[in-house]
Amino acid sequence: MKKVVTFGELMLRLAPPLYERFVQCTQFNVTFGGGEANVAVSLANYGLDTAYVTKLPNNEIGQAAVNSLRKFGVDTGKIARGGARIGIYFLEKGANQRPSKVVYDRANSAIATAAAEDFDWDDIFNGVAWFHFTGITPALSPSAADICMVAAKKAKEKNITVSCDLNYRKNLWTKAEAQETMAKLMPFVDVCIANEEDASDVFGITASGTDVAGGHLNHDAYIDVAKQLKDRFGFRHVAITLRESVSANHNDWSAMLYDGGRAHFSKKYEIRDIVDRVGGGDSFGAGLIYGLMSGMDDQGALEFAVAASCLKHSLEGDYNMVTVAEVNALAGGNASGRVQR
Repeated sequence: MKKVVTFGELMLRLAPPLYERFVQCTQFNVTFGGGEANVAVSLANYGLDTAYVTKLPNNEIGQAAVNSLRKFGVDTGKIARGGARIGIYFLEKGANQRPSKVVYDRANSAIATAAAEDFDWDDIFNGVAWFHFTGITPALSPSAADICMVAAKKAKEKNITVSCDLNYRKNLWTKAEAQETMAKLMPFVDVCIANEEDASDVFGITASGTDVAGGHLNHDAYIDVAKQLKDRFGFRHVAITLRESVSANHNDWSAMLYDGGRAHFSKKYEIRDIVDRVGGGDSFGAGLIYGLMSGMDDQGALEFAVAASCLKHSLEGDYNMVTVAEVNALAGGNASGRVQR
């Protein structure tokens, strides 16, 4: 079985119940999540041999985080233990015209203070076919960025396919810092995943005639963005997610996949009454990885990825707990939501 490794930060997520505000709530719901961990859970649910690599404190909270992955079949054997604390993020879910808000408390987390010697990439990459990370991880600290570079270089030495979701987070670093660091990592990446804001914020590449806030997308402009990214860094594939936000609870969701010669666009899903959109991009990335690793053609892999991500919007928490059969059913047109008996 082909094996996948993902690398990043697993955080404790604290969220008020339902749609309560931070200043209103008297309790938090506790779960775990993080970009690359979310991808690992999806891929394990799809039946792939998947390992997640990070560093977590050697205490009960760190163990609870590890257990949250193990229950879905993710290999946690290469997780380093140590450090002072786990990163935390607080999520206030938006509704209607009130947007969601995230507050980070992740400075000096175990992975942010990790050292290169915490990870033996020759051992970690033994028998591995695919490696995935996001732009969030190198944003955590200079040492985390250095570890990403070591891992990406080692993956290319071993002819492992490397994917990266740009995932720019303005609360973690500046655009200039992101561009300098990510530009050095991109030559080792085969599959780049982004949205319009990522391409613009990290590399200054914009889609003309597009207003995502106003719900106006220009497909030709997105092809141009993908072409510029591929021409600059030599990616095999560039995937761009296309989210049109009508409100916090109502989004239109689709995506594009570009291989240097042809741009494929997926069907568009109208997602109403969103339960939780956090992890939506990660579920898309996981679906794309699964599709490409499973031998689907570009259009098929794209449709699988978008359908998987659409389903994620119906689930509470970061993890996308759906099966291949459920994704294929939606991608095949079964969107009625009827009771399955």
